[in-house]
Amino acid sequence: MLIEPLLSSDTFLGRMLRPLVWGKPRHEALKRIHERFRNLDQTKPLSDYSFVVLDTELTGMTPSTDEIVSIGAVRIRDFCVQPSECFYSLIQPRDPMPKKSTLIHRITPEEVKTAPRLRTVLPDLIEFLNGSLIVGHHIGLDMSFLNRASRRVFRADIINPCLDTMRLAQAYQAEMWENYYDRFQLNVSYNLRDLANRFGLPVFPQHNAMQDALQTAYLFLFLVKKLNKGGVSTLKDLYMVGRSWRWYL
Repeated sequence: MLIEPLLSSDTFLGRMLRPLVWGKPRHEALKRIHERFRNLDQTKPLSDYSFVVLDTELTGMTPSTDEIVSIGAVRIRDFCVQPSECFYSLIQPRDPMPKKSTLIHRITPEEVKTAPRLRTVLPDLIEFLNGSLIVGHHIGLDMSFLNRASRRVFRADIINPCLDTMRLAQAYQAEMWENYYDRFQLNVSYNLRDLANRFGLPVFPQHNAMQDALQTAYLFLFLVKKLNKGGVSTLKDLYMVGRSWRWYL
């Protein structure tokens, strides 16, 4: 397999993460996901794959102590965003929400008071993901939170291969720098909103899981189409882009 483990936010394309050794997934949809990605064909055109663009809002950045307070996701099929195929839910955290997190994502303790717990929402999210590849901006962070919960509830990881639009943007920017004298600028921002503005994409409100998922979806389609013109047409090609020396500038 060419796809490497999604063990941190530094990973460009995540391989199937192995289920935990002490048991098989308890959820039928998760079992189907494990079966589907056991032998993933990476040579098909990218347009043949289904993608789910995912984002979470968090109480902080540490999976062992912080929690998810909302999840948003939208499906991409045939290189088109499917607005009728969306997933969104507020999540009630176990611990009181820090004030600083509310200042960022504007989700108040009152809003999540009657929201479902993550263990209740997780099965529906897994059903929505199904056989799709996952896309996200800095996706390793989102998956670290989701897989911590999945291991607790279902004794296994969500192993859908993952694509990081931040890494795709870095690859595309490196390609552009090769054609200009001012290449390798160190002050380029890979913030989601900054990338949308730089590439002239539709701009959505920030720090809302659903809106950020839509923003990421448009960024993903833009980057893949640009890279496709340079010969990146399969999942294996995307992996090779991620393995190029340009990642380590």
